[in-house]
Amino acid sequence: MGRIIFYEDRNFQGRSYETSSDCAELTSYLSRCSSCRVESGCFMVYERSNYMGHQMLVKRGEYPDNQRLMGMSMSDCIRSCRMIPMHRGPFRMRIYERENFGGQMYELMDDCDSIMDRYRMSNCMSCHVMDGHWLMYEQPHYRGRMMYLRPGEYRSMRDMGMGPMDMRIGSIRRIMEQDDVPEPRRVQELYEHVNGRYEVDEHEAHHGHVQTVLFAFNK
Repeated sequence: MGRIIFYEDRNFQGRSYETSSDCAELTSYLSRCSSCRVESGCFMVYERSNYMGHQMLVKRGEYPDNQRLMGMSMSDCIRSCRMIPMHRGPFRMRIYERENFGGQMYELMDDCDSIMDRYRMSNCMSCHVMDGHWLMYEQPHYRGRMMYLRPGEYRSMRDMGMGPMDMRIGSIRRIMEQDDVPEPRRVQELYEHVNGRYEVDEHEAHHGHVQTVLFAFNK
């Protein structure tokens, strides 16, 4: 079971709130959330209540500044979180090019680094996750903003936690067992400033060059 601790102030200062489960409204426990520490497991954290808005996958490690982590202008940028259970067994999901499971349908059982290259599909507007837990990315090769999907039916982008014009889907990958996650390093050491963006390449993270998987967006 995963465990995460949220702190009101940066660098793990101030009041704290610890959880091992989903939390739809962190401000019920803290006036703000400015840093966090993942003791075990992995979580999705969200900039808005009820698992909406920009979201980020965080694995075991320390995150001393949530404002930089989420890439947003507000200091209390994490408002909700989901604990991601580790799935053992096959992965399966169906993606559709239109809302309400309309248009072309394709079934995935493994990672897809470009839905355009593999399926000639310019976007995914609805999906049905049958088995496993997945991440959708707005760009090919698992880059850009991400969305977490657990088993269930998602008839629209809003069901996935985004507005219909917030992002397009470029690639999809499974959330696998964490036995390949290297030892923790402080996230603040991993940022690279590129064209006004703080970004860590997930391909490098997945191959052990950095500790965590994260992307931050334009400030």
